[in-house]
Amino acid sequence: MGTRVLVVEDEQDIAGLIKHALERKGDIEVDIAGAGDAAIRSVSEAAPDLIVLDLNLPVLSGVEVCRIVRARPATSHIPIIMLTARASESDRVTGLELGADDYITKPFALRELVARVRAVLRRGAPGDRKTAPVSYSGNHLMADFDAISVRVDGSQVRLTRREFELLRYLVENRNRVISRDKLLERVWGWDDSVETRSVDVHIGRLRSKLGTASRQIETVIGLGYRFID
Repeated sequence: MGTRVLVVEDEQDIAGLIKHALERKGDIEVDIAGAGDAAIRSVSEAAPDLIVLDLNLPVLSGVEVCRIVRARPATSHIPIIMLTARASESDRVTGLELGADDYITKPFALRELVARVRAVLRRGAPGDRKTAPVSYSGNHLMADFDAISVRVDGSQVRLTRREFELLRYLVENRNRVISRDKLLERVWGWDDSVETRSVDVHIGRLRSKLGTASRQIETVIGLGYRFID
């Protein structure tokens, strides 16, 4: 079976264009949901590999759909790309704080959307990190990256996909300063269209969830971030 993407968009013409663009190469299958409740049903019946989610939806808003998907253990790691006409920085930050992996504003270029979708899917492809560490064990933090499990002081910590990928990359490069631009390039997979503010938002959310282990993520003023043992 190919990769499955769920497009949640109530404007049928836009949804159809996205479906056509993503399916053009034949390796992605696209399902469309025209309302928030339909999206939740679709995800519950068969979890997609990625969700393209419009914020302005009937019945359930895109914000509520995102919250529900992120709250359920079985679906919390599904990457979400938000699609909306809202272009202000506060709206973008809100979307990221809800757990979105990326944020694209209308009007958009289909080629850009397809590139971002494929970049996110590549990061989740099997075998991407054959030589990378699969686990980390510290005084407070224990992470099994193969099992997608993170624990702090023995308690399970639920991270969004983006937070998990961010932690993984920092741990893989521990004791090294990583710039915001490098994190955008390696974790977001799209280095010229996502603001560095996105990194700061996700680092803040990650720290708040890591509790006593949050001190291992240091801010290096003017340079970036560093994970220390």
